[in-house]
Amino acid sequence: MMQKESELQSWWKELREEGHGDKKNEPWWPKMQNREELIETCTMIIWIASALHAAVNFGQYPYAGFLPNRRTISRRFMPEKGTSDYDELESNPDKLFLRTITAQLQTLLGIALIEILSRHSTDEVYLGKRDTPEWTSDKNPLQAFEEFGKKLGDIEERIIARNHDKMLKNRVGPVVMPYTLLFPTSEGGITGKGIPNSVSI
Repeated sequence: MMQKESELQSWWKELREEGHGDKKNEPWWPKMQNREELIETCTMIIWIASALHAAVNFGQYPYAGFLPNRRTISRRFMPEKGTSDYDELESNPDKLFLRTITAQLQTLLGIALIEILSRHSTDEVYLGKRDTPEWTSDKNPLQAFEEFGKKLGDIEERIIARNHDKMLKNRVGPVVMPYTLLFPTSEGGITGKGIPNSVSI
């Protein structure tokens, strides 16, 4: 037991001082001196590296893939009165506006990048699943992992039920686009759902 504690402290010291050296003296670091701190820290790491990242990343394309939804960069100041640009603003505001925003090629590159980042790979392994069933022969972790997988399945069913519940506001909306963020699994491709076991970027 003492060796495991020593290994844990060594790992924690390396994570703080080498992995995050710029923040190593911050007072908010857990001391990692008891089981509760270990559980809380591991939970936070798993949350950030899986569900939080998935919700932010895989939810981009359904919204940002349609460029008018995203704010673009205005590359010019508002025209001042008495200038030819101001006259054009009054006579043809759409044309003037289009000259101020991101160019078409840069826009296409941006949308392509969002599409690539929002796509699940065909061999994605999702949270609560394993591609190597022999990862351990220890019964306790196997049972805990199985229970965790069942809880994730329950979450999927709850999300589906809520999306079909007409009494819940803002679940589907007029565009019939159901809530999919934090939906544990996906069929691959661009779905706006699915939580990989870990981030790939």
